[in-house]
Amino acid sequence: MCATCGCGDGGPTITLAGHTHSPEHTHDHHVHTETISLEQKVLAKNDLLAEDNRNWLAERDILALNLTSSPGAGKTTLLERTIRDLSRDRPVSVIEGDQETLLDAERIRAAGARAVQVNTGAGCHLDAAMVRRALQTLDPERESILFIENVGNLVCPALFDLGEHSKVVVISVTEGTDKPLKYPHMFAAAGLVIVNKIDLLPYVTFDLESCCGYVRSVNPSAEILPVSATTGDGSAGWYQWIDKRTNFAMNPPPVDNR
Repeated sequence: MCATCGCGDGGPTITLAGHTHSPEHTHDHHVHTETISLEQKVLAKNDLLAEDNRNWLAERDILALNLTSSPGAGKTTLLERTIRDLSRDRPVSVIEGDQETLLDAERIRAAGARAVQVNTGAGCHLDAAMVRRALQTLDPERESILFIENVGNLVCPALFDLGEHSKVVVISVTEGTDKPLKYPHMFAAAGLVIVNKIDLLPYVTFDLESCCGYVRSVNPSAEILPVSATTGDGSAGWYQWIDKRTNFAMNPPPVDNR
């Protein structure tokens, strides 16, 4: 996060059809006690903004999912297939988070969804303020699905609530089996863990059963889905998971005011 890892120097830019915004960030890395205090303030401010985002999305019956992973796990490929398969039934839009370039947003648009690119510069995660400005630029349709593809990183995104309905962690079989143990905070925050690139299992030493066990050791309630974004294997389970969350987002349980 900005208070501890030095990310965000230069600030993010948000781009859609020529519109850009460049908010400023301040940093203090000198005194340990000051850093802890600033971290608490940054997270507290972020949580307030995230709740505003959550209310804004709920008022419009928009399901927002925050996709996180290490670089190269296949989030964008998974989104491309998901957009092609789901956009026939309901509108889909995407907030793309990357340090530089518009490449992923261009891929998303080519797949058939509206997208806004948030370039974080040196920043290694999205925060609620960035997402709020992206929402204002993107203006997703009511009763739609919004995917937030976070910057490739399994550390800072675990700390930052963006106002999403759920975090989805994508891990690939080309990574280490013990990834959930090395990055427990990210996996503990996940509502769903997707194990991607299962078509490569015959060619790598990844132990799927052990990895699932490690996930459950840090997050017993997380659902786990083996998927190949390339071949489509396992995608039906992913879409069923989204449908359940969509129904919940659009038909939340009544509040008991007794």
